[in-house]
Amino acid sequence: MSNSPLISAEGLKAAVAAGKPVVVLDVSYDLPDPDSGLRAYLETHIPGALYADLGDVLSAHHGQGASGGRHPLPQRAEFASWLASQGVSNSTHVVVYDRNRCNFCVRLWWMLRWLGHDAVSVLDGGLQAWVATGGEVVSGPPPRPAASRFEVQPPLVDLVDAERVEQLLGDSAHVLIDARAAERYRGDVEPIDTVAGHIPGALNRPFALNFRPDGRFKSAQELRTEFTALLPANYVGLVNYCGSGVSATPNVLALELAGLGPASLYAGSWSDWSRRPGAPVEKGAP
Repeated sequence: MSNSPLISAEGLKAAVAAGKPVVVLDVSYDLPDPDSGLRAYLETHIPGALYADLGDVLSAHHGQGASGGRHPLPQRAEFASWLASQGVSNSTHVVVYDRNRCNFCVRLWWMLRWLGHDAVSVLDGGLQAWVATGGEVVSGPPPRPAASRFEVQPPLVDLVDAERVEQLLGDSAHVLIDARAAERYRGDVEPIDTVAGHIPGALNRPFALNFRPDGRFKSAQELRTEFTALLPANYVGLVNYCGSGVSATPNVLALELAGLGPASLYAGSWSDWSRRPGAPVEKGAP
C-alpha cells in the first residue's frame, strides 16, 4: 500500500481483499457527548475495525501528558504500547476514519506520524464514503487483536509548546493558523474555554473549509489556492492550533496535501494558551 496520507474507500476495499497487512481504527467521537463515539462504533463500523477513543486513548490525564490543554497528548511510549496492544507494528499500514468530517481521526494520523510511523492513511470521506461505495458494515464489540511490537521512531511531524509560540509572536515569517470556527476566533462566543479570543496575530482557517460537501478533502489545487490566498508570501513556518489540539490537525494534513509547509502543531492550543497567566489575547478579525 502507498503511504499517501489519504486512501479512498475503493482503495481500502482493494487492500483488504488482497490480504494486505492493514489495521483499521475508528475514531468516531463527539465533544459534547464523549460516550457517543463508542456507541456509534458498536452500532456500525467497518468489518475488523478497532476503536480508538479520543478521551481514553488519544489523550492523557492532565499533568501526565506530552502537551497541555483539554486533550493533552499521551507520552509517546504510552501511546506506542497501546498501538502494540491493537496489533500495530512498525510494518503495519494503519487506516483511520471517523464519521465527523475527519476531525478526530486526523488527530490519530498526526499522532502516528509523531511516533515516526509513515504508513498511515485517512479514509477520505470517512464511514459515509465507505457506505456510499457499497462497503459492508457490522455491529458489535471490537475483535481481539493479537498483540504486536511497536518501537517509537524519530518524529515525522513538529510539535511546539506555548513557550515556542510566545517566542514567535510578532514574527511575520512564522504564521499562526487558528482552526476554530470564525465566531470563536473573533471572540464573539466561547462555549468551551473560559477566555474568548485568539492568540495575537493568528490567522483564521476553520478546519471545515478543507472538505467538500460529501466530507472528502478538497483537491490539492483547491487547498493550495485557498491557503495561498490566506498566507503571506514570505512565510517561513506555520504553527497550527485550535481549541485542544484536535481540529487543527486537518489543517496540518490539508497543508501537506497542498504541498505547503512546514506545518507545526501547537497541541495545547487555545485551552492551554488561555489558561497561562498573562498570556496575551486578541479579539476581532485581522
